[in-house]
Amino acid sequence: MDYAQLETVMRKTALLAGARIMEIYGAPDFEVRAKADSSPVTEADEAADALITAELKQAFPDLLIVTEEQADTHAERAADFLIVDPLDGTKEFVKRRGDFTVNIAWVEAGVPVRGVVYAPARGRMFYTRTDGSTVEETGDLALDTVGPVTPLSVSTPDNDALMVVASKSHRDQATDDYIAKYAVRDMTSAGSSLKFCLVATGEADLYPRLGRTMEWDTAAGHAVLAGAGGTVVRFDDHSPLSYGKPGYENPFFIALAPGVDLKGA
Repeated sequence: MDYAQLETVMRKTALLAGARIMEIYGAPDFEVRAKADSSPVTEADEAADALITAELKQAFPDLLIVTEEQADTHAERAADFLIVDPLDGTKEFVKRRGDFTVNIAWVEAGVPVRGVVYAPARGRMFYTRTDGSTVEETGDLALDTVGPVTPLSVSTPDNDALMVVASKSHRDQATDDYIAKYAVRDMTSAGSSLKFCLVATGEADLYPRLGRTMEWDTAAGHAVLAGAGGTVVRFDDHSPLSYGKPGYENPFFIALAPGVDLKGA
């Protein structure tokens, strides 16, 4: 893989998709339907998916692209592949709460090694550079000109005063019971893959997810966190979370800064 090309393409594609999403977000109304699993899908999900797929296929015509909104890709397999959630946090989008993201990641041998997470309503963009490190770009987020970038690094956790981030839409009693095992200084909530990014910036130390997720929900955020020195492990045995699994479904997991004293499941 040409990582310099990948960085350029992923960044530009995320910005294009974000602009299209915001056009629909700003409209007085938009269509919302229920998928087979009862989760919502909007015209913004579908428009962003079509745009991202076209851009990635043009740049990387020989690579497998797995995307949430194209069910026929969910049965395909490759050692290395691109994986896309064109609009992560659709519930946040529908409720007009702003915590939704464009997620694009590159997976090698089961590990998401490059990724971009763009939150267009928040004006925040996180991505891995050619060398694998993670930055947050600020400024105008112009399509063809990279603005100021800040290298990201996870926190040095204080296990007597941890900062925890949890889901806005999927918080439950099991999650609260697990968090209660830790000495928590403060908690925040966020939607979509922004939770990974808050750990990557050092704004949080720990993000536990005790609910169903798919690989396209997490791969880009996982890559962003890894590039900032963090890790994502399975909830049950604390082994690394891997990708390319049959069905592309994740087990429960924990995203964290190294140094957090993980508690047993």
